[in-house]
Amino acid sequence: MALRRDGVIKVGVTTGDLNGIGLELFIRTFSKPGMETLCTPILFGSTKSISYYKKVLGSDLKVMGIDTAENAISGRINCVNIWQKPVRIEMGTASRTAGAYAFKSLQAATQALSRGSIDVLVTAPVDKHSIHSDAFSFPGHTEYLQSELAGESLMFLVSERLKLAVVTGHIPLSQVTQSINREAIRDGIGVMSQTLVRDFVCHKPKIAVLSLNPHAGDRGLMGDQDQQIVAPVIDDWFDRGLCVFGPYPADGFFGSGMYRDFDGVLAMYHDQGLIPFKTLAFDEGVNFTAGLNRIRTAPDHGTAYDLVGKGVASTGSYERAIFTAIEIYGNRKMEASDSKSGYRSQHKVD
Repeated sequence: MALRRDGVIKVGVTTGDLNGIGLELFIRTFSKPGMETLCTPILFGSTKSISYYKKVLGSDLKVMGIDTAENAISGRINCVNIWQKPVRIEMGTASRTAGAYAFKSLQAATQALSRGSIDVLVTAPVDKHSIHSDAFSFPGHTEYLQSELAGESLMFLVSERLKLAVVTGHIPLSQVTQSINREAIRDGIGVMSQTLVRDFVCHKPKIAVLSLNPHAGDRGLMGDQDQQIVAPVIDDWFDRGLCVFGPYPADGFFGSGMYRDFDGVLAMYHDQGLIPFKTLAFDEGVNFTAGLNRIRTAPDHGTAYDLVGKGVASTGSYERAIFTAIEIYGNRKMEASDSKSGYRSQHKVD
């Protein structure tokens, strides 16, 4: 782990939906011994909202209220007070009020991330219907961060056993086919390769690309997109030096264990990739927004309205999101240091 000159890595954290599991996971995670030495946590929300959940959970976690992220103190649990007045919390209930405050938290945290006041951002789950408004008209975190930060975002799911990205993210299934084109696939492979090299120190990544149609189209019997669109892009990247293979029929790829032979897997659409990923790694999976100039991770689950306040929800994915963000930060710092000293990675995508 790379340390900042002024202390440990500053990890910004959003509240997520105030009626959901986010604040509970924050309290339970940072109540564990040693967490404050691993990083300097900075929650963007309100000490009053934290106090509500501390009372529910019977927690004595000490949280220090601050005005800005720049005033955070290492070795303490910090909370930037984005709002001062108490907000009515109705655990387990979707509401526009909770969604509005979730956006306030996300907006403030993203601004801090953009200006470098925090090193990485970990976002807690939101209810997409509740957060949606004139101010937040995005399908999810990934698209919002794409609009606020530099780079080309890619939804990238990470676990110890599987790293998977999707060409198309939060769009209706009816729009997937028309959104799959050579440029989108080419960009997805390129960002995935760069991410594996830069963020996960995999110098010659081996990438599998899944087919769009069942059985990879069965030589045109079930569509010709895999032969006409997907395969030519794979061939082009391979000719340019990438170890990229496919398209593989998605149905047998995971059940056969073939995914273990690759450093990364590129799926065509959301459920094609996320269903097997969450089946294999639900309690440890992390959602990483790859391709941007700043680092954001998140647990791979939702608001867990049915579990909030009971103290029984797993903290595994939330903790892994924190650890992964710190790991990626360290890897990027190491790459920047190597570049200054004249070292270049053996593999770089143009």
